[in-house]
Amino acid sequence: MAAVPRALTPYVASLVAYDVDLGAPGVHRGLPGTTLTFVLPVGEPLDVGWADGRGRERRWSTVSGLHAAPAAIHHHGAQRGIQLGLTTAGARALLGVPAAALSGELLRLEEVSTQLAELPERLHDLGRAAGIEAGLDARLAMVVAVLTQALARNGDASARAEVGHALAGLTRGARVADVAEEVGYSRRRLGTLVKQETGLAPKAYQRLARFEASRAVLGSRPLAEVAVACGYADQAHLARDWSELAGCSPSTWLHEEFPFLQDPETRAASG
Repeated sequence: MAAVPRALTPYVASLVAYDVDLGAPGVHRGLPGTTLTFVLPVGEPLDVGWADGRGRERRWSTVSGLHAAPAAIHHHGAQRGIQLGLTTAGARALLGVPAAALSGELLRLEEVSTQLAELPERLHDLGRAAGIEAGLDARLAMVVAVLTQALARNGDASARAEVGHALAGLTRGARVADVAEEVGYSRRRLGTLVKQETGLAPKAYQRLARFEASRAVLGSRPLAEVAVACGYADQAHLARDWSELAGCSPSTWLHEEFPFLQDPETRAASG
């Protein structure tokens, strides 16, 4: 995990340079969450689509909005590149489009932002003029520089303060009615504003936040405790959400992906 420059912290929730040897071909799950996923592979295109096979394509860049289904990332045994988790404000500030416009989409960067369309090619060409292969750190620096320039062009794109407070409340698991009262909106008005910002209704956004929270602590305590701590009614409720949002049970994810993601020798894109 790389440090996010201060100017980008409202817009970039995570910044990861990954170079991993998986040993054998396989499929990695890209799980839903409350951030948009922006991936710039290095060396070879990213073979990605939705888990049901829709939209599968080899891409030199991938931007996915908030979604309620897993993606499938096919690999030949190794993966290398840069992955960012963008906040909903980051979509406007860095890509120049509202997050709501990208909801449920899996797109190439040039389909989203003409201003950033050349970034994958610039990363590919970096260092080759000198006959050397630039490392991930140099590519990471280029991505940060380009996004900082995009921010300067697009200006501050933070959501209305009330919407930001509402999203924070939904993320921590507060009832939708309580969040609406806290920010001074009717429940209906809150729903309209949250959907305009994220592309999702408040309940759907809250569901992703709860799932994301469970994913962060899975493997560190028993599933029944995870369910209670993250706001699920019970362990069965947790299992149903994982089946729908991840395409597998929590136990399957722990068995197949958790050991790799926890390996201190690797830095991996987690989807």
